[in-house]
Amino acid sequence: MDRIVLALLGVCALIGAGLVTDAPDSDASSPATYALAADGAPIPVVALPPAAKALYADARSERDVDLHTIAQILDRFAMRHTALAERERTRVARVIVEEARAHDLAPDLVMAVIEVESAGYHLAESHVGALGLMQLLPSTGRELAGKLGIEWKGPDTLFDPVINVRLGTAYLRELADRYDGDVNTALAAYNWGPGRIDRRIRRGATVPRLYIEQVRRAVDRYALVTPRES
Repeated sequence: MDRIVLALLGVCALIGAGLVTDAPDSDASSPATYALAADGAPIPVVALPPAAKALYADARSERDVDLHTIAQILDRFAMRHTALAERERTRVARVIVEEARAHDLAPDLVMAVIEVESAGYHLAESHVGALGLMQLLPSTGRELAGKLGIEWKGPDTLFDPVINVRLGTAYLRELADRYDGDVNTALAAYNWGPGRIDRRIRRGATVPRLYIEQVRRAVDRYALVTPRES
């Protein structure tokens, strides 16, 4: 297999790993961007076949959108009285985007849940014992951690904002799947507990709307806008 084909297969993964870069001595008006072939040899993107160029463009565009979304999440954290240092906020913002993408959820939905649940305060604790950014009960957190292979060190694990986001986002996806992709019902179950929502559905009662509306208002109020193409 020649170097061009190897570059075609690897270009998207390399972009994600930061291995596709602009040449350091390139002119700002005409950057010479290189991909690395499997043998480590640099290949100018302009020399890639059309399919590889398309993959490169798509991956780079997705990266730019994610960076824009991270910046918007950081702006939203800045509006809150979070106890997180700036570096930690950046780390959490990246995890929100990564976990939302991994679980086929919108990052702004995950951020809206965080805002409604804890107002961005990672040490938040509710009167019923729910903890952290996404306000998970320790029993739920422990179960999810076991499923995801995350080390559980007791309830205080949920005060780690990165772990909390990973567990909370996975839980929201689990609930959405439980209700056949109905995110609104999943939101109600996130707030009320799936057992109570299941019982209401079985007896033909409506799903409580207050929490759903709170989250949806937060989504609408601070909608994460995808940058327009130039």
